[in-house]
Amino acid sequence: MNEKKKAQQLDLMFDALANEHRRAIIYSLSLQPSSISQLALKQGLSLPAIHKHIKLLENAKIVKRQKSGRVNFLTLNRASLRGIQDWLLQFHAYWDSGTESLENYAHTIQYQKNLVTQEKK
Repeated sequence: MNEKKKAQQLDLMFDALANEHRRAIIYSLSLQPSSISQLALKQGLSLPAIHKHIKLLENAKIVKRQKSGRVNFLTLNRASLRGIQDWLLQFHAYWDSGTESLENYAHTIQYQKNLVTQEKK
């Protein structure tokens, strides 16, 4: 997958994660697959509302739908969440040391001040 497609996929995933109902759906599916009606009941949402949330989660490839007879079951697509995990891991070095983050911030501020000073000259 090229970088632009990866970035678009991350955008879809973060958009999907931006809602508390969708995060709760993901958590519920991490425990066990569920039917759409079970999820609606757990979330206290109407079927039309839960379908909108599920559509966003499916577009982001976070959940997969499997049909068994007349019932649609959803499962968590754990592989898709690795994309978010990989993106977050690039910041791991900064999480281990608050000092490094402060030093980087100080360097950034100094760099910006130098740019402004140079522009004034």
